[in-house]
Amino acid sequence: MTIKSSETTAPGSYPSAGLLRRLAALLYDGFLVVAIWFVIGYFMQLLFGPDANQLVDGQVQTDPVMGAILFALMIASAFGFYAWFWMKSGQTLGMIAWRLRLETPAGQLVGLQRAALRWILSWPSFALFGVGFLWIFIDPNGDTMHDRFSRTRVVLLPKSHQPFK
Repeated sequence: MTIKSSETTAPGSYPSAGLLRRLAALLYDGFLVVAIWFVIGYFMQLLFGPDANQLVDGQVQTDPVMGAILFALMIASAFGFYAWFWMKSGQTLGMIAWRLRLETPAGQLVGLQRAALRWILSWPSFALFGVGFLWIFIDPNGDTMHDRFSRTRVVLLPKSHQPFK
């Protein structure tokens, strides 16, 4: 599926997004994901009750079952957040704010498999001191490592782009 746009530029011909814009969008999206985690934690606390967490010797001890379920829900919700937006419009809310879009090299929306691969590869890209993100400075196309391996690209949209049209 080709991304709908009001611009006359050919699909896949927008410039690659720079590192600072990508990190700013990631920060915006991080606030949204943390808010989702707060809601999940609230409902988990309602489900398991107030005794699921206890203060023991100054340390909070969480019920192991609740902790495992909560961790799984946090991972699933973070992936769901990114995959949903990437597959539906190519833009998360942070990406809309910074005029970025995720697409295939041909300018199309990504599917579930490619979104999952990109999301999984972005974790080591970030966790290894950002080396995967710093790859943007030596890549001829301006892609990060997880862009390169998932065959995606993040592009900078023109100021005339209207995301909610």
